[in-house]
Amino acid sequence: MIISRRRLLIAGSTAFAGGVVGAPFIARAQQAEFTYKYANNLPITHPMNVRAQEMAAAIKAETNGRFELQIFPSSQLGSDTDTLSQVRSGGVEFFTLSGLILSTLVPAASINGVGFAFPDYASVWKAMDGDLGAYVRQQIAKVNLVVMDKIWDNGFRQTTSATKPINTPDDLKGFKIRVPVSPLWTSMYKAFESAPTSINFNETYTALQTKVVDGQENPLAIISTAKLYEVQKHLSMTNHMWDGFWFLGNRRAWERLPQDVRTIVAKHINAAAEKEREDVAKLNASLQQELAAKGMVVNQPDPAPFRDKLRKAGFYAEWKGKYGDEAWAILEKSVGTLA
Repeated sequence: MIISRRRLLIAGSTAFAGGVVGAPFIARAQQAEFTYKYANNLPITHPMNVRAQEMAAAIKAETNGRFELQIFPSSQLGSDTDTLSQVRSGGVEFFTLSGLILSTLVPAASINGVGFAFPDYASVWKAMDGDLGAYVRQQIAKVNLVVMDKIWDNGFRQTTSATKPINTPDDLKGFKIRVPVSPLWTSMYKAFESAPTSINFNETYTALQTKVVDGQENPLAIISTAKLYEVQKHLSMTNHMWDGFWFLGNRRAWERLPQDVRTIVAKHINAAAEKEREDVAKLNASLQQELAAKGMVVNQPDPAPFRDKLRKAGFYAEWKGKYGDEAWAILEKSVGTLA
């Protein structure tokens, strides 16, 4: 059954509002022994926050009110970089962050974003719930952060264009595309002989509108919520990168919790991550239909020629060198030979 994006958003808003409204009454009944803050950069209606609200209620119930998790969505506590600093210092106890952004602190954390590495979700979860995820978590632990076992889903990234569909690597030659401020993206699009331009996301709509760039790439939920369909005609389902959110914690705050509370908190966070993955998959299916209804022309390119182009251009060899032989071997164990 496909759940429409509208139903998910309404359900999310109601669940979140219900949790916030009810919280003061619970607090008056019993003061929590531990009150921790959880920050993220997504709106309250995103499946991540819908499931986080359920998870917070379940943790509070199972700990008999000893542990209360306060949720701060939509970057309320600061930008990703600011909030990461707060988690490291202990000002915020929990934070979900994309591995692609976490890589500024933990270089290995962006390995899941290697272009055209994952053909589908089955291969993503095989890697991230298996050896690759375990390797990245080991690297995160080295910077004195706690990280939960299950990574949350941000989705595969797709390509939009004002001028033409992207069907083959040749369509990317000379293509003026907005990319995040990150070497992984710039490197990949240079390998495709594109013209990548690093632009902050809050300036992307205007850059597309004024033709500074011809296209951009993002998960479907962002293409929809940012209304990029107003300034983009073509939606190419390239699935060129997969991105997820690691659930990070301040180590000192985590170790202050008694072992029984830690076990309950971790159990519910990891269970919520798996439910959020299912929600995002359903949301993406309905969003593709909605974007087509809004006038976008959707096409499904074959990923194999794109992967071949990156291999011949030396992209995989370059990033194998940056991540190291051990990390690369673990990635290839899940997805097959790249470099």
